[in-house]
Amino acid sequence: MRRFNWSLLLSVVAVAIGLVSICCQVFIFSKRVPSPEVEYRGMINEHLQNFSAPLPDSLSLCGQAVPLDNVFVREALDRELTAIMYQHSSTFLVLKRSWRFFPEIERLLAEFGAPEDLKYLAVAESALNDVTSPAKASGFWQFMPATAKEHGLEVNAEWDERYDLRKSTKAAVQFLKAVHGRLGDWALTCAAYNCGEAGVRAKMKQQECRSYWELAINSETARYVYRILAYKILMQNPQQYGFYVRKKDCHQPLEYNEVVVDSSISDMAAFARKLGCPYKYFLRINPCVRSNKLANKSGKKYVFRTLKQESLSWTYLCSRIKDGNEFLN
Repeated sequence: MRRFNWSLLLSVVAVAIGLVSICCQVFIFSKRVPSPEVEYRGMINEHLQNFSAPLPDSLSLCGQAVPLDNVFVREALDRELTAIMYQHSSTFLVLKRSWRFFPEIERLLAEFGAPEDLKYLAVAESALNDVTSPAKASGFWQFMPATAKEHGLEVNAEWDERYDLRKSTKAAVQFLKAVHGRLGDWALTCAAYNCGEAGVRAKMKQQECRSYWELAINSETARYVYRILAYKILMQNPQQYGFYVRKKDCHQPLEYNEVVVDSSISDMAAFARKLGCPYKYFLRINPCVRSNKLANKSGKKYVFRTLKQESLSWTYLCSRIKDGNEFLN
């Protein structure tokens, strides 16, 4: 009589139990809700594609309608929107910076009685970056030195208020409101910000034209207002144009303390150390500083910022966001 092979039976049972265990784990993992990070990386793969930029059904600039049904207006806008849409790194950085700077710019524009759409002019000028152009225009609003001084900004080798967001925004609003008061049209006003009011008036007179959309003007200014509008379209709905930017990935608004000084500073780096702020960060949050010293002979009051210690922590800054995984919209 053949003996029953118990070892074979045990092996079969062990294999069966193993297979059941694996199937259960696969089922459990298949039902598990993916983390926000996993979902985000899946979206990256899903949206890596090229498509034609859709234009809105209607559009306005500072409350004035843009004639989108005009074929030449439409094509010019499409050109700028397509260019911005496919300048991926630059546009991503603009969107990230806007999270930090737009709230303050919007508040200042409202305080000075200017249309909120003008924030997109600052984007078109500087990409919300404290840059200096080859022509020596500087700051978010890209003031030339002489124009800045005409509007009350201090500009010298030690201190440059073109980098002061509040003061430069106020100066830009003064200029724009004055020009708008004379031209009566926001598109022409924005064009004048780019090439000068005299240049715009000369072209208007020569062509007997009072519409920016029909005005023949230099190529840079001809594209300028469309660039402002393109930024408005994309930044109001970045996801529609393929830009998925999580709030926690943006440049977070910082928290500051302020110190008022009415005397000279012989060593700005030593002054920063005294305030407990590394000089590199001090210069970053006080962009008006252009030298390692400040000869304040008049006793003028200068305001310096120092970072609150917690603002150095990305974790802390993101903790203030209701949902950091939410996308900009």
